[in-house]
Amino acid sequence: MSAETMTVREAARRSLTEEMEADARVWVLGEDVGRGGLFGQYTGMVDAFGPDRIVDTPISESTIMGVAVGSALMGGRPVAEMRLCDFAVCATDELVNQAAKNRYMFGGQGRVPLLVRQPCGIGRSTAAQHSQSLESWYCHVPGLVVLAPSSPADTFGLLKTAIRSDDPVVYFEHKLLWGVEGDVDVDAAPIEVGRAARRREGTDVTIVAWSSMVADALAAAEALHAQDGISAEVLDLRSLWPWDEAAVLESAARTGALLVAQESVRVAGFGAEVAATVAEETGVRIGRVGCPRVPMPYSQPLEAEIRVGAADVAAAARALVER
Repeated sequence: MSAETMTVREAARRSLTEEMEADARVWVLGEDVGRGGLFGQYTGMVDAFGPDRIVDTPISESTIMGVAVGSALMGGRPVAEMRLCDFAVCATDELVNQAAKNRYMFGGQGRVPLLVRQPCGIGRSTAAQHSQSLESWYCHVPGLVVLAPSSPADTFGLLKTAIRSDDPVVYFEHKLLWGVEGDVDVDAAPIEVGRAARRREGTDVTIVAWSSMVADALAAAEALHAQDGISAEVLDLRSLWPWDEAAVLESAARTGALLVAQESVRVAGFGAEVAATVAEETGVRIGRVGCPRVPMPYSQPLEAEIRVGAADVAAAARALVER
């Protein structure tokens, strides 16, 4: 093991750089990537790889996605930068109707090895058009792989996995995680999709989370232990489609209670899929927390009121255990 401490931003840049050095077919296109990207995740990469592989585009998400899908079908391995998942909605036809279905509709003759990076999540007063987490939309589409890392190590490993995938991958990067630091084993093998990580062991309740909510789930677990003597296990899904049903079912059956914590809108979210699956397979108590179904306000106090935090997760888990 060769561990180095780095931020999520640095882990993402290091991972992409290594893949571009190893495979000349990997290239990046998107708005302002030549200037380092909206969050600095591409800083210096145009100097290293040139404007033919770090390609600035016009402000047209559908054009970016269309070019990327065409490149993938012709043997390239494009990385399409969407700046924010809110903007990627403009490119859903190219992704959902073309990229996702190509391999199935043409009997496996066509493959679309495409990575679509979609920064997401509630920020700091970025309001209704810049604060969404739309992972459940893409989990609903056959043909797409959906990933959502929560740490520098998982960012490093999962980005490699996504670039090497022969199928289109939608990759959610929470905007508040870019500066989070952690140890990364830079010699580790890429992380397999569909494998959850157990971040904390527990015996009374299982909390399932992903992306930025993992930190809130861990903080909630600590509070539950300190204040109530409740032992909470925390699973980080990391991969939303496919997702690790076996790990979630095993944990929920063992603890007897499952809470799914998501930052996105609670109704019709991916948490409902996890909850329904566990309900069908076990008899455990089930709960879920998420944002109310309202547009995200610009006002910071209102934003804080809506956002799901560690206290909300702890309260829901406590109620579940006491039910």
